[in-house]
Amino acid sequence: MLINNDTIIKDDDERIREKSEDVSFPVSKEDKELLMEMMEYVDKSTNEEIAEKENLRAAVGISAIQLGIPKKMTAIIIKDDEGNKVYEYALVNPKIVSQSIEKAYLESGEGCLSVEDEHQGYVYRSARVKVKAYDLLKEDYIEIKAEDYLAIVLQHELDHFKGILFYDRIDSNNPFHKEDNAHPIE
Repeated sequence: MLINNDTIIKDDDERIREKSEDVSFPVSKEDKELLMEMMEYVDKSTNEEIAEKENLRAAVGISAIQLGIPKKMTAIIIKDDEGNKVYEYALVNPKIVSQSIEKAYLESGEGCLSVEDEHQGYVYRSARVKVKAYDLLKEDYIEIKAEDYLAIVLQHELDHFKGILFYDRIDSNNPFHKEDNAHPIE
């Protein structure tokens, strides 16, 4: 499947609001191939030269529903300033099993491959989460203990499984209000 900015469904497409279904095990060849293509998209999207040539928008994650496929699969790659991979997951059926009461938010706001318009405001999420999933890269079940940026990325991607977009979580009456138990992430 070709994945680029033209094939990623946007928020004006009702499919983005569909609930995603669990993936059956063993993971099918088609699902494995799709998830690896999603990983490749995320990896290549942060290389400016490749991104421009192949019509990719920079991303740290993508979920299958963003391709119109309502399955609980997500690809996440977070790199450091030098372009080295710090976190890399190809997750099948990820599920948050615990989360902190303390909140965190991205000071610059969140973005999404499926959202082209700017939506300003803070998206408050748990500062720490524990996620259980099958990781196709390790070909095993894993538990991720994430905090701050990685925790936000995981929650953002898992929201897609419920048809929730980041701007649904912005307070429309007061988008930049400060919550007492929340800390900013730059």
